[in-house]
Amino acid sequence: MNQRVNEYNQPIGEEVSNWEKRKFPADMCYVGNYTIVTRLSRIHLKELYSAYKNSDPSNWTYLTDELPQNYEEFEQTLLKKIESTISVCYVVLNKETNKPLGVFSLMRIDQENGVIEVGNVNFSDRLKRTRMSTEAHQLLAMYVFEELQYRRYEWKCDSLNAPSIQTAKRLGFTYEGTFRNAVIYKKRSRDTCWFSMLIEEWPLHKQAITQWLAEENFDGKGVQIQKLESFKQ
Repeated sequence: MNQRVNEYNQPIGEEVSNWEKRKFPADMCYVGNYTIVTRLSRIHLKELYSAYKNSDPSNWTYLTDELPQNYEEFEQTLLKKIESTISVCYVVLNKETNKPLGVFSLMRIDQENGVIEVGNVNFSDRLKRTRMSTEAHQLLAMYVFEELQYRRYEWKCDSLNAPSIQTAKRLGFTYEGTFRNAVIYKKRSRDTCWFSMLIEEWPLHKQAITQWLAEENFDGKGVQIQKLESFKQ
């Protein structure tokens, strides 16, 4: 495509016509084959606490929240997320049991420019590295791109958080760089890795995830036959 230029022969970006401010995320309920993603509410908290209590404490290392020592602490932390006016927290339910297994949020919401971030991802051990986990991310991305029509979807994490970096790349997010000394949390310095996915890139990633999630891609023990990356070639 030829580079657009203005009247001074300076290169300028692609024209965006008929653009409208995007809606703020709200209540939703997306149902997949294995999971349900819906807005977090008080009714999920006790069973969610149970899922986290039986998970490895190291899951909290790269979260801004501290590992709760009891249900009261956990409840207060999650109520703040539920009541937040600047981010929206969603819960991942096991479709078969309707039990909550983890949460993630839509945050740093820029309605004017159509930019939004998925963050505060806290999946219990029963959700991590499962088909449910991948499908949950697919459902949230469908909400962001297909219903809300945001044009840029971001993923940010501690540069030392190797599992988060691996997950972002696996799902199709593109690494854009590392912001050095970007954050101080838990009395330590954090370099932040930035990733993004664009609305025009989503259809191919969605197709690959759908193919990976298909029953024929798993054996009788539920082990994948082909990795997600193989469906993107």
